[in-house]
Amino acid sequence: MTNNKNWMSFLKRHPKQTNNSNDNNDNHDDYQEKRPFKERVGRHWNSFQKNMRHPRVKLVLFAVLLLWVKTIIAYYLDFSLGVDGWFQHLILWINPLATGLAFYGISLLFSNNKTTRRVLLLLVVLQTIILYGNIMYYREFSDFMTFKALFGSQNAGNLVGIVGSLAKLMRPHDIIYFLDIPILFIVTKKKLSRDAVSYKFSKRYASTIFITAGLLFAVNLQLADISRPQLLLRTFDRTYIVKYLGLNFFSGYDVAKTAHASQVRANADGTEMEEITSYIDSHQVEGNPEYYGVAKGKNVVVLHLESMQQFLIDYTAKDEAGNDVPVTPFLNSIYHSKDTFAFDNVFHQVGQGKSSDAELMMENSIFGLSQGSALSQYGSDNTFQAASSILKQNGGYTSAVFHGNVGSFWNRNDTYKAFGVDYFFDSNYYTLTKENSLEYGLKDKLFYRDSIPYLEQLQQPFYTKFITVSNHFPFPYDEENSDYPPVETGDETVNGYFSTVHYADEALSEFFDYMKESGLYDDTIFVFYGDHYGISNSRNKSLATVLPDADVDNWDDYDNAMLQRVPAMFYIPGMSEEDGVSGGISETYGGQIDMLPTLLHLLGIDTKDYIMFGHDLLATDRKQQVVFRNGNLVTPDYTVIGSEIYDTKTGELLTDLTEEEQTKVQAMVEDAQKPLGYSQDILSNDLLRFYQPEGLKAVDKTQYDYTKNLQRIKQVNEEIGDKNTSLLYKNNGETSLGLYRTTAPELESTIEAAKENSKRKNIPDYNDLIESSPLTPKDEESTTDTSGSSEQ
Repeated sequence: MTNNKNWMSFLKRHPKQTNNSNDNNDNHDDYQEKRPFKERVGRHWNSFQKNMRHPRVKLVLFAVLLLWVKTIIAYYLDFSLGVDGWFQHLILWINPLATGLAFYGISLLFSNNKTTRRVLLLLVVLQTIILYGNIMYYREFSDFMTFKALFGSQNAGNLVGIVGSLAKLMRPHDIIYFLDIPILFIVTKKKLSRDAVSYKFSKRYASTIFITAGLLFAVNLQLADISRPQLLLRTFDRTYIVKYLGLNFFSGYDVAKTAHASQVRANADGTEMEEITSYIDSHQVEGNPEYYGVAKGKNVVVLHLESMQQFLIDYTAKDEAGNDVPVTPFLNSIYHSKDTFAFDNVFHQVGQGKSSDAELMMENSIFGLSQGSALSQYGSDNTFQAASSILKQNGGYTSAVFHGNVGSFWNRNDTYKAFGVDYFFDSNYYTLTKENSLEYGLKDKLFYRDSIPYLEQLQQPFYTKFITVSNHFPFPYDEENSDYPPVETGDETVNGYFSTVHYADEALSEFFDYMKESGLYDDTIFVFYGDHYGISNSRNKSLATVLPDADVDNWDDYDNAMLQRVPAMFYIPGMSEEDGVSGGISETYGGQIDMLPTLLHLLGIDTKDYIMFGHDLLATDRKQQVVFRNGNLVTPDYTVIGSEIYDTKTGELLTDLTEEEQTKVQAMVEDAQKPLGYSQDILSNDLLRFYQPEGLKAVDKTQYDYTKNLQRIKQVNEEIGDKNTSLLYKNNGETSLGLYRTTAPELESTIEAAKENSKRKNIPDYNDLIESSPLTPKDEESTTDTSGSSEQ
């Protein structure tokens, strides 16, 4: 009875509840339809504004602001990102916002305030771990932390080392990176309490946060593409991704890329190698017995000539007096020497990886990828059979690479370990100042000079490579370092190119003068190769205005293709007199893919068991087919660009080929393109892990730590005792740096900066040893003057 009374009382107070539920919904829908559109929009807008003013949203935005502040502080205080100009600074200030907003916005997807608070605080802690973990890793390794660095077994030692030296890596300002956690803990507790929140947040409006984050990222990506086109396609450097798109994006991108590569790699089983080895066996050529082993046992110095093109050899410009001035007098002398095997029809074959593709071919004789850089994408994980490893196991060579830029560029610091490079001296081993460096690193004259203290400590024979940067796009004019007559083309980039090339040539001459003075010269083979074009196709018409015999009005794709020639020379001092072997200039057609087999044969090392797609440039029975990375082909007779076929000798477009001739050309193209696909398969599937040549052991990457080069060299010296073959040991521990003469105007300031740098980092300053060394000439200007170019 009591229940009936209660029910009747409820019905009187809530008469609408007695209606049929379906009728109620129908009436509501009818009401919505009858409501004016403007009113409905207004109600939604009011609801949107109300939800966007909700304390949960305000706290997310506040957390993003705190994240932005500490990320910007880290960018400037703890990372060296190479930010240059207001536009790059603008991008840097924008890039933490989008990913931070999306990351913290996850907390809005939960139904109640208590859960939102817990999730937001958890995300803040995770974000702090990501940021501070990268800060600590960067302080130790000058690089950003990757998924492989965290979870790869081969890198476990690095992480243990960081944990063991945490106290030494910490800085007083590090407290800034943790302040947002207690701040948000207090603020969220206060702002999300029941008393502080008078209405409920509607989760559907959380999408607004993610849409805003997406729009911000789209703007960020567009700005990044303006400053650094094809950033994600070519993946130059982890530093670049952080600089342009942010640390959070880099972390997510790295995980996604690692997962994709692992999946592709897991699907390979090695059967793919059967077709590849069959192709290589059927295309083998024999080395030329006349030259095979002519440089056996000699040191090797590879000179990676940045942006150097073949047309520069013997090129001259007029000075004010009307005299012809060569742009590369030193390289000219090498090119025409009887001790040089020179080639005037060698083309670069790089793709988007540019310099890194050139290195891949020089070190492995396999092509780069159709998109992006193989070193960046696969250098950390893949198996390689590179020159350093081959020479170490076949000739006892010590290997080293010298480069005045950051080691992470093109992922070199990881890739070189996979190549088996013993030592990598990157910008951490040089003193860089605003005066002595460019966007891509230390200027050439100082780079060569400051590499000597490391070169002279290497055990001989050594295999070394010097990667220069002064002749790099955009070829900035440097008044203090330029004495070449101005070349006027109407394009400032092209004009500057001749000036920076001339400077690079002078730097090479100074380096060779030192090699002679030190005694290393006569027992060394020098390998010169241009890594890629300096002037792009879009500027070739401007360049053509100063090229002899160029037809500017009728310039076409054939002319662009012919300008892709790069220097390729193997210089063996004394070869013509001591061995009776005369070099010369060869007109054979070849590419960068052929450099390594040629070098190995000159050193007396057989290449038939290795996976190499190049052929000895000195072989008499080689096919003279040069395939570009885009599939175009050049032979002595035909140049095939897309569907167009040209006469290579005349440049004439061939439109009247017979069906038989067309079939022949098409067959050549298809055969020449096969190594491009095979190389792609080798890299993307890591196929060389399934192929082990006899006598070549797999590289153990864990034995290399490029942050401790000097300690490792010292340890080697102690282990071998009086069997030491380094130049420094032969000179009784006295440095030969004083023999180096340079005209670099930045030398004095660099020496001063090096002294300060050595005190700050507690590292040796080799300049202090010059005066006391008996090898140093006793004239005051021995380190600052040059007696002129080396003559061969």
